[in-house]
Amino acid sequence: MEIDQAINNFFAPISTKALDIVLYAVPIAGQDVRLLLLWLISAALFFTVYFGFINIRYFKHAIDIIRGKYDKPEDDGHINSWQALMTSLSGTVGLGNIAGVAVAVSTGGPGAVFWMIVLGFFSMSTKFTEVTLGVKYRKTFDKDGVHHIAGGPMYYLERAFDQFNLPILGKIVAVFFALCCILGSIGGANIFQANQSFQQLQNITGGETGFWADKGWLFGLILAALVGIVIIGGIKKIATVASRLVPIMAIIYMLAAFIVIGMHAENIIPSITMIFSEAFSLQAGFGGILGAILVGAQRAAFSNESGIGTAAIVYPAARAHEPITQGLASMLGPFIDTIVICTVTALLILISGVYEPGSSMEGIQLTSRAFEQGISWFPYVLALAVFLFAYSTMITFAYISTKAVTYLFGEKKWVIQVYYMIFCLSAVIGASSQLDNVIGFADAVFLSMAIPNILGLFLLAPIVKKDLKNYIAEMKKST
Repeated sequence: MEIDQAINNFFAPISTKALDIVLYAVPIAGQDVRLLLLWLISAALFFTVYFGFINIRYFKHAIDIIRGKYDKPEDDGHINSWQALMTSLSGTVGLGNIAGVAVAVSTGGPGAVFWMIVLGFFSMSTKFTEVTLGVKYRKTFDKDGVHHIAGGPMYYLERAFDQFNLPILGKIVAVFFALCCILGSIGGANIFQANQSFQQLQNITGGETGFWADKGWLFGLILAALVGIVIIGGIKKIATVASRLVPIMAIIYMLAAFIVIGMHAENIIPSITMIFSEAFSLQAGFGGILGAILVGAQRAAFSNESGIGTAAIVYPAARAHEPITQGLASMLGPFIDTIVICTVTALLILISGVYEPGSSMEGIQLTSRAFEQGISWFPYVLALAVFLFAYSTMITFAYISTKAVTYLFGEKKWVIQVYYMIFCLSAVIGASSQLDNVIGFADAVFLSMAIPNILGLFLLAPIVKKDLKNYIAEMKKST
């Protein structure tokens, strides 16, 4: 038995069990409705209304924040608002936008794209809430001459239950989140990324008959080594790499997408019409519409991570006098990630004519074929872009999950080194396994973080609302 096949056979039952447990489903109108998706959707809707559509009212102000208009060098933190946004985006802008959208279209049809965009819009408010709390309740301390900053759901979940005099329960829920974060980072930010970057490498090197056809394990080892080289440098090194890689690769990807879309300009209106018509298709019935909503919601959550809590771990490292400022800046993440880049990818796939209704699940291969319709050689560039997107996502989540590890075990170097080894070598599993097994496991462990995180957001929402009211009042005084 080949190495790749042996690894995939070992991984398949693990993926199935994880999906059945975490994304538990109940039948409604002929669809398996996963309860966790309803949890994410309800949070996005609630926070948008509760904060008075903050994602619209303070959108321009958020742009001013990342431009550095309100930066104060003396504020505590390691990175500025721009670097924080880029570091966060390096974990979201990537294969969720390139391969994830393709999965949404191939499994839920063009209508799923509409609901993906809708949830991306409402999720901006969820992102605001969790990042504000992440910065507000961050911990700072000095050890061995190094200034450390730690924050995230682990800390504000403790505070959420402290206000009800339930510290033990708060600690249990925080530990649960930390465990979910570690598994989610390995599954969603490592295994999935390795899988799709390897698939694109296969696409351009002869497919199933090429050199890499049965060598996913080798690619995984190489990727593991490259990730290991960067993550030992910490958040400053990761932020530096991310702030350079993400904008460049996103610009290259978007320019190429616009070129292909422009070459098929006559299909733009029909494609947009298809997205809207299938999102509300009466022919499909309520069950069909519900299915499109669920697929769109699942892929949007995986893409922009709102409600998952990962951004709340990155942003505490940002220099901030007021937590609200970083919360507002973070809203731009889902906007760029889901509303802009995911929409462009979906249009690219639809106008190029590579999408076929009823086809099996596809990821990066579908997006690659779409590019090839306009730029025959672009799959080679896409392979590089996919690799760099995957790479930036993996190094970012190595940092994110290490914060969860240190929360559980403290700043023990040997524990962190052992975890780094496990994290990096997980790329071998991802590169060697089939997409259906990978995406099932990735969705389950990644979205599991939303279970405890959103509970904390609901409990602490009144505190965020009070802080927002005070911030707005102060802002009006200074203008």
